[in-house]
Amino acid sequence: QVQLVESGGGLVQPGGSLRLSCAASGSISSLSAMGWYRQAPGKERELVAVITSDGSTNYADSVKGRFTISRDNAKGTVYLQMNSLKPEDTAVYYCNYRLLRSFWGQGTQVTVSS
Repeated sequence: QVQLVESGGGLVQPGGSLRLSCAASGSISSLSAMGWYRQAPGKERELVAVITSDGSTNYADSVKGRFTISRDNAKGTVYLQMNSLKPEDTAVYYCNYRLLRSFWGQGTQVTVSS
């Protein structure tokens, strides 16, 4: 089993920044892929960014150039630096850990509003 705990969400004005963190514990491995997904009200959950065990990254087109995903394998933690935030980035952000199985965090709310 893998446990994921997200932190760093909150309320920010348009154009602002937030940094999300997700700490993994339990039977974790640096061979895993870790990522961030988000779900806005009335919409399906969508991929935001993913980082593989070798550090390769992939981003949704809507966040390219604004968001950066990174990981610290020694700490079992993945980060999402979000800059130039827009109201349409408002959603619950979920951390995902994937290695043979997929595990999810409980989610953290990000609200972008003036």
